[in-house]
Formats: sequence, structure tokens, C-alpha cells
Amino acid sequence: MSRKTALHGAHVALGAKMGEFAGYDMPLYYGLGVKKEHEWVRASCGIFDVSHMGQISVKGAEGETDAVEFFEKITPSAFSKLGINRTKYTVLTNDQGGIIDDLMVTKTGDNEFHCVINAGCKEKDIQWIKSHLTSGLEFTYFEDWSLIALQGEKAEDVVRDVLGKDLSDVPYMGLWYEDYTMFISRLGYTGEDGFEISVPNKDAEALWNKLLEHDAVEPIGLAARDSLRLEMGYCLYGHDIDASTTPREADLSWVMGKNNDGFIGADKVVDPARKRVGVKLTGKGVAREGAEIRTTDDEVIGTLTSGGFSPTLGMSIGQGYVPVEYAQEGTELLINVRGRNIEAEVAKMPFVPAKTKSAKAVKTA
Repeated sequence: MSRKTALHGAHVALGAKMGEFAGYDMPLYYGLGVKKEHEWVRASCGIFDVSHMGQISVKGAEGETDAVEFFEKITPSAFSKLGINRTKYTVLTNDQGGIIDDLMVTKTGDNEFHCVINAGCKEKDIQWIKSHLTSGLEFTYFEDWSLIALQGEKAEDVVRDVLGKDLSDVPYMGLWYEDYTMFISRLGYTGEDGFEISVPNKDAEALWNKLLEHDAVEPIGLAARDSLRLEMGYCLYGHDIDASTTPREADLSWVMGKNNDGFIGADKVVDPARKRVGVKLTGKGVAREGAEIRTTDDEVIGTLTSGGFSPTLGMSIGQGYVPVEYAQEGTELLINVRGRNIEAEVAKMPFVPAKTKSAKAVKTA
């Protein structure tokens, strides 16, 4: 039987089309439909239930740095210079340098970290992290907390209007919290400005309904969340990355700290023979996960790990792994869809420009 988040009843009341995802009964889409939900987020503000994801923390004693050292062992990222209440996207690596999961890690104190992990990986992540804990570190799983994502260019206005909180000074990948009853992080997986709001389960439905009363807000399901993240070229665990994929293969070398060569599996993360790339179909058709990637000479060189129609671009896009000699932007390819070869090319990711707060600042500077 599928598990349910604390907001399950609210989704049913809204008439959501429900479906199984990562062991949970989750809203796939609501009344607007997938395409219009996608477009609403790009133009206004969407609200998502992402409570199926896991929230954990690792804390060490005050005045110590063992939690920092711990995260620099289980991930390839550097955390010693990360500011308090600042977040990094990173990956957990196994002994072979493969990716156990990708996750968001927030430094909530000099020796304390909060993490958001993927729903389908929670149990194995927790087991892996606990198995590597050193003496003095305290692990907590926030099983009775929910996570609500508010995404879109009007998200900051919505938080101000509904919650009475001016978060204009909170930077991208920054955290605001109040008395440990509400945590608001300025991040998301859509490429839009927005926030993820963590609250106890008992407060989740009231907050959801309150935010939904705002004229700028519409409920958005997981189907549109997937097309939004695909337009940004973000990875979906179990599809674009997995335990056999190294950060370099996945084109995630940027998460690796310059001086961090002591992480688990570091000696196995070498220059790869293949690389994750973005793919645009230049011919007519829509290609999805599993479609063969071929050379213009019709040689099979890979498969799409994600794929679908981009509402923003009005064309089919995807991701997949190809030998490094084919990974250069503009390289012509063929994508085989049900026996038919469709013209395509390697494309730069993200497919559409990000509109996060930091991206806006760079653009106007």
C-alpha cells in the first residue's frame, strides 16, 4: 500500500489525479492539466507538496568540526567555508565513486547540517549515513515534518502577503527560520525563484490552504514538476544518475571541492569515457526515456535517461549519456522513437534560462 503525506486529504479535496511515486500516493496533476500547470509556474507561482522527500540532520558538539569533516567524507563537496544558513547541492558517493543520491545540504550551525534527501532513497540514504557516523555525531530523522514548495516569480510576494514575512534579503540557497517551528529555504527544482517551507505535519494543511487562497497561486502536481526540472537540465535520481554513475560522468564535477580528495570513492572518480548531455530534437516528434541515441551513421551510442515535451520551447528535449567525443554542443544525432530516427543535436543545459534570485542579480549587474 502506498504511503500518504500529511497533505493527501487536501489533494483529494482539490480533485487531483493521484498516482504512485516513490512509494507514495501523490498528486500527478490538478484541474489545469500538466501543460497549463507548467506554464503557470513559469508565469506566476505554483505550490507543490514535496513532503515525500526526507529531512534529516547531523549535529556535532559545539566548538567541534566533526560534522564538517563527516560531510566532506560522504560527499565530494567542501563545507568548511560554507556560511551558516547556506545550502549546497551535492551527492552521496559509494565506494566505487557512484552516486547513492543527490541532496541539498544546509549548514545550520558551525557543526550542524540539515539535509533534504529523495523520497525513493530515504531508507538507503539513512542507512548509509548512519553506518559512517563517527562518535559524537547525533543523527535525527524528521519523520513528522512536511515540505511545501512555492515556486515562481511571484513567490516572494506570496510569502509577504500571506505569511507577513519579507524574505527579499534571503539569498538563493539561503535559509530563514523562526524558533524551529518553520524553516524557509530559497531554493527549488524548477529554475524559478521560490521557496521550500518545512513545517510539522500538524501545521501543514492549514499552511497549504492559506497559501492556496492567494490569487497568484495554483496547485501543481509532480508531472509538471518533472517537465520544469527537465527544462533546467536537473537530474532525476534513478534515471539520469544512479549508483553506477560518477559525478564526472553526470557532468556534476562542479559539486566537487577543489581540495576535497578524501571523500568515499574519490579514487574511482576519474576522467570518464561518457558524459551526460542535453538533447534537443530538431525533427518532428517527442522522445522519452529509453529512446536510443544514435550517430548520424545510425550507430547506437546511448539512450535517453529523461525526455519529454518542453512547453516553454515547444519542442522535445531530453538528457542522456554519450561517449565524450559526441558530447560537444551542436553535435548532430538521431533519436530513435518506435523505429523512426528523428534528427536531434546536443544542447546546452539548462534548456531555458534560470530565473532564481542569483541568476536575476547576475543578469542585471
